[in-house]
Parts: sequence; C-alpha cells; structure tokens
Amino acid sequence: MPQKKILLTGASGFIGGRLLDVLSNAPGLLVTCVLRGHRPDFGRFKVVVNNLDGESDWSPAVEDGQVVIHAAARAHVLRDSSTDPLTEFRKVNVEGTLNLARQAAEAGARRFVFISSIGVNGVGNSAPFREGDVPNPEEPYALSKWEAEQGLWEVQKATGMEVVIIRPPLVYGPTAPGNFGSLVKWVGKGLPLPLGAINNSRTLVALDNLVDLIVTVIDHPAAANQVFLAGDGEDISTSELLRGVGSAMGKPARLIPVPAGLLMLGASLMGKRSVAQRVLGSLQVDISKAHNVLGWTPPLSVEEGLRRCFDSENTF
Repeated sequence: MPQKKILLTGASGFIGGRLLDVLSNAPGLLVTCVLRGHRPDFGRFKVVVNNLDGESDWSPAVEDGQVVIHAAARAHVLRDSSTDPLTEFRKVNVEGTLNLARQAAEAGARRFVFISSIGVNGVGNSAPFREGDVPNPEEPYALSKWEAEQGLWEVQKATGMEVVIIRPPLVYGPTAPGNFGSLVKWVGKGLPLPLGAINNSRTLVALDNLVDLIVTVIDHPAAANQVFLAGDGEDISTSELLRGVGSAMGKPARLIPVPAGLLMLGASLMGKRSVAQRVLGSLQVDISKAHNVLGWTPPLSVEEGLRRCFDSENTF
C-alpha cells in the first residue's frame, strides 16, 4: 500500500512541532517538513525554505497527490518596526500562503489544510461563533488570515485542489507562547493577580485537541472545501483557567477579586484595551460542525489538557 504524502510547514513551531511528532509516528505517512534555516535535529525528510513569502520557490517540496498542512505563519511584528503591521503580516500570511497553494496545486497536491485563526470571526462575542458567521477580523494578524482564506477559495475554484480551513482560538500546551504563556509565568511566580472576579466565558483548545482535529481532516472526505472552528468543547472563565493552571502546576493561584469593569477602565486608560479584552471578555466557539460533519470529539478535557502542560512525560 503506497504511503500518503504530507507536506508540513511550520514544523519547528508550537503547533507544527507537535503535529510533526504525531504524524511521524503514524503508520502509512511520508512526512516532508519545511523549515526556515537549517536544523540538524530534524530528520531526513525536510526542505529548507529561507523566506515564506510570495517569491518562495516550493518546487523541492510540493508533489503530486500530497496533502499540504500549512501551519507556518507570521504572528508578531516588532513594535518599533517602521512598516505598517498589516503589510508585514500580508507578506507571509497572505502572499506566502497563496504562493504555496498555487505551486502545490500546479504540482498536483490534492488537499491544502490551512491553520487560520478565530480572530477571523472577531475578538469577542455574546453568543458562540460559528463557521457561517459574517467574518469580522479587527486586528492586522486576523485580517491577514481572512485575506488568505479568501485567496485560497479562489485557488480552489481555479484548480480543483481541495481546501480545508481550521480556525482555532487560544491554543495552550507545554511551552505555549503568547497570552497563555504569560498567565503561566504569573501563576508560577506566585504573583497576586486582580482576576478573581472574572466570570467571562472563553473557549480554548488544547494543543493535542487541535492536532487531533488537523489529523482528522487530512483524509476525511467530508472535510473537503469546509471551514471548521476548533475548541475543547467546554468553556472556562479566566478565573477558572488561572485556578486550573495553579492546580496543574501544584501552586495555588493568588487571585484578588477586582470588578472586571474597573480593570477594563484601567486598561483603556493605559491604551491596553485590546489586551484586556482577551483576558476579561468572552469568546465562545461552537464546534458542533466538526462533530456533526467529521464525527470529531476533542479527546482531552480542559483539566487533562492543562495537566499535560506541566507533565514532564508530555512535554515535547
């Protein structure tokens, strides 16, 4: 039986690294990973691409019958950069993505799996986001992901290559970057945090849950040309999250009950309203489409997902 060919970008990143670990141990798969710069610790099936932009040459990596999983992205722009952030995001997240997709389609790739962002739907809500909602990207990164999605549908129409889009919310796991990593550091240092009265409702996704969904859409026939939202299937408040992190670390979270409105006012006065929204506001995700269409259920609970963040046996 011939091996199924997978091309994975972002293989050295937070999501891509764990995905590579899972795919490499799955039978019947031939995985080629794409890296920026040389990494001696990666195995034989790798391709080095120096720039992930509209000019990149993907010919050494793309081939007929392949499934491309595009997990590479630009998520941050230096604050002191003189270039508009959206311009910088577009170079990699839009131009780079569509360049790869076109070359993959020309080479005969059969499916392109794109890891997008729940930010395409918006930054907060009072009712759970769904795949059919009108997109409302408010930040440059999310806007670049939305533009890439639109471009991918044009490639799909022109070439017939199947496209699958996954929009995850905040992803947590061992050595997670971003906001979750900051929360872990705060709890680990035993700092008192004024977040004991935050009764919001947020959907997160454990790294292994997201990877499981990505693996599911590689071959599932019903995934073709669909958008799926990812999540753990249970929502959690910021206060509950911090207590859960503390419990998983074996350190109590020191939470002071300060009203959310007061915290938001203070953050607004300091020009940090968007940061505060991610901590204080609600963002719920309805994952019923993935369940109904794919038969997918997140394998890990939030409690188990948090435990794995600090379990040395599951640190990768």
